Amino acid sequence: MDYLVEADQVSRTFPGVLALDSVSMKVRPGSVHALMGENGAGKSTLVRMIAGFDRPDSGRVVLRGRVAMIHQELHLMPPMTVAENIWLGREPLTRLGFIDHRALARRTAELLEELGIAIDPEQRVGDLTIAGRQMVEIARAVSYEADVLIMDEPTSTLSEREVDLLFRIVADLRSREKAIIYITHRMSEIFRIADEVTTLRDGRVVDFSPADHLDRDRLIALMVGRELTQMFPKGNTPTERVVLSVKHLAVEGAFADVSFDVRAGEILGVAGLVGSKRTEVAETLFGLRRASSGDVCIDGRPVDISSPAVAIDLGMAFLTEDRKLSGLLLPLNVQENMEIAVLDDRFVAMGFVNAEKLGASCRDMAGSLRVKTPSLSEPVQTLSGGNQQKVLVGRWLLTSPRILILDEPTRGIDVGAKAEIHRLISNLAADGAAVVMISSEMPEILGMSDRVMVMREGRVAGFLEGPGANQVDLMRLASQ
Repeated sequence: MDYLVEADQVSRTFPGVLALDSVSMKVRPGSVHALMGENGAGKSTLVRMIAGFDRPDSGRVVLRGRVAMIHQELHLMPPMTVAENIWLGREPLTRLGFIDHRALARRTAELLEELGIAIDPEQRVGDLTIAGRQMVEIARAVSYEADVLIMDEPTSTLSEREVDLLFRIVADLRSREKAIIYITHRMSEIFRIADEVTTLRDGRVVDFSPADHLDRDRLIALMVGRELTQMFPKGNTPTERVVLSVKHLAVEGAFADVSFDVRAGEILGVAGLVGSKRTEVAETLFGLRRASSGDVCIDGRPVDISSPAVAIDLGMAFLTEDRKLSGLLLPLNVQENMEIAVLDDRFVAMGFVNAEKLGASCRDMAGSLRVKTPSLSEPVQTLSGGNQQKVLVGRWLLTSPRILILDEPTRGIDVGAKAEIHRLISNLAADGAAVVMISSEMPEILGMSDRVMVMREGRVAGFLEGPGANQVDLMRLASQ
């Protein structure tokens, strides 16, 4: 058989890290080849070599055909339109050498219609949701008509409906003898679409198997090197004391009449389809948006959260959905990113920082989250996307917040680290924190939440209580 991709004994070293150690992989035409492993296992390094962005220190990569890649971190130009982003550098030209904007719009409309993506070609990418931008990234990759398409976490921001659309696109590409290299941390996706699975751990191949020879527990054990017995640890018990009370909160043009209470020790899950305005509610609570009406009380006392600084002073913490756009300070190192929210009385005395105590706390947090980095002085932009997310989670967990708002806390994180973050969230709630957790992953919402608030089109559609909550009722409320 002529494989479209053959990686033969490839190795790659970065400062302080052996990213790949004699890795081999073959990809057949007309197949979906899943590449699995924890954050830092070497997956992104390997596919960057296959795509030609990096060269191996030793070994070789053989390609038969063209390669296109959907990156885990979006590579789009926000000020430009959807059409301009998709065809950047390949625009149709007039006979005089100018861009033919009419032909550009027509070509984009035809592509999006063929893929089933309902986005206006003339819309600015910066005005799209993160999920919308991800669909543009997918359309751009497909437009190259490559023989090999690499998808690195393509569904991390997508709703169930959009995931189904992506999988229809994948099925069509496979039927045309294209090869898909697929990276994801969502276990269920592997058993829906993958034909073969290569598993990496610590830069080495630990297994290659047909997908139907694996099950979830076996795959997790291969990835993390141990059995993972409890994905959703629940050690918290909600009390009767209401910590956060929200009444009739609204932001004109975004959402209206949002009301809920969160008790000490409770994890309130917030579910809904993309566009339900969950993130906008969280941003308003943290002072990033100004409410047009409604009331917020903390411990029974009305508060005016006019800025994030006020929110932090009130004991709130907010993990944002987009780690690069609104979370991390990419040029700074790991410790600087983690410590930035805790330069307070615990670590500062008479204007001086207790560097030893602060460093120890950051090291302990990085260790508990299993952040894969040569040291805390490593620039955070050199870490894998999942490890960057762990740093951001660690920043806010270090604050020991009374009210913790989490927007997609495990996006792009491997299954082992997800369990660790779930444990830390449960422990914070057990210590009395009130937790609001937004997630698009229904197993996470149902597994971690004491109650679930479901949003639809900017309003609260209903609540699901305790162990009786299920996916059917959740989707009924979210999509009525």
